[in-house]
Order: sequence, then structure tokens, then C-alpha cells
Amino acid sequence: MKYRVEWNYKLKGNEKILFTSDWVSAELAIQVGGELEKSGKATELYFYDEKGTSWILKEMIKLISEVEEDPHEITVYFDGGFQKETNQAGLGAVIYFRQGKKKYRIRANERIDEMETNNEAEYAAFYYALNILEELGVHHLGCEFKGDSQVVLKQLEGEWPCYEDVLNSWLDRIEEKIKALGLTPKYSPISRKDNKEADKLATQALEGKEIFAKTQIL
Repeated sequence: MKYRVEWNYKLKGNEKILFTSDWVSAELAIQVGGELEKSGKATELYFYDEKGTSWILKEMIKLISEVEEDPHEITVYFDGGFQKETNQAGLGAVIYFRQGKKKYRIRANERIDEMETNNEAEYAAFYYALNILEELGVHHLGCEFKGDSQVVLKQLEGEWPCYEDVLNSWLDRIEEKIKALGLTPKYSPISRKDNKEADKLATQALEGKEIFAKTQIL
């Protein structure tokens, strides 16, 4: 989740000018807020998240101390592979996140039956990644989702229409899950080359190689 800092700068004669920062990390926002407060030149200092919720400095420090032990700063890579001969799909997900002062990566995959198209496999992979986030206890955070399926990401954004009933069903399930978890999603299309980790996991799932590994990143 990114935050922006908003404050009034006091001039001589009690005139005030409103300033707003760029979107920055929570740690940087708190550092900026603390320095502004010490200067004595800032009044009405507030912190805003991407949903528009606001806090004062003391509330922000408390919020971050509570959140720090939960998974945060989450980036999800997903990919789905499809075998037309068997109507099976391989689902791959790679999730990067911070917890406390450490950074982790989860690599996971799954094979499922009764798929109809590659696009459906991509949707299933996205939903699979959401289920992992739910198991991690992720909620009410900003999350970036990266994949090489323009169709899935653009349809989730609402930029492209979806005319297929099967895919619309997946759309509904995904949107319900995102809402239930209170996530603020960001959708980022990437090239197949940049999605090779998730792609490999999807392929391995189709080969019958099940993987679930959590690794601390140094």
C-alpha cells in the first residue's frame, strides 16, 4: 500500500499553503511526517492511503507497527497452462511479500480438470493465487497482480468486455474474493519472458509435479 502526506505550510501572517507529497511507502511517509512535525512549520498533517482513508502521525505509526508483522508489499505473478487433449490446466503462482523486516517468496502450482480454454486456465490461476493470499491472512491491502494474459487483466480492470459465460463466472468469483479480502488491486500486464517463473510452475503442474515452497529472500 502506498501513502501520500498532506499538510499546510505556515507562512508569516498566519497564511497557509497546502502541500501534497507523491505516493510513497509507509516508512518514507512516516519519516517525512516526523520531520515536518519537528520543523514546526506544518499544520493539519494527514496521511492518506490509496482508498482515501486518513490518519494523523501517531495513528499512522501505530497502524504500521501493527501491520508490519502481517504480510504486506505484495506482488503476485500468475500463469495458466492448458492441455486441449485432456482438458486439464496447470496453475502457477509466485507471490513476493514482506513480513516484519524480512522478504519472502512463495512458489506454488496446482493441476485441475474440466477446463475449456487457455483463457479459462488463466482465470483459474488468478483465483488460485487469491486463495493463497487468503490463506496467508492478507486483507485490506494494495496488491499488484502481474501476468502475460492481457485478456484477463484488461477484463478485470473493466477496460475490455467479456462475452463468454464461463469467463464471466470466473470474473464474478474473482471480484467477490477481492471484495471479501478488502484488496486494492493493481493490474500490470507483462511479457511472457518476465513471467517465466509462473509459466514454469504451470507447466510443471501439467507434468504432475506439485510444488509449494516458501523461501526467505536475502
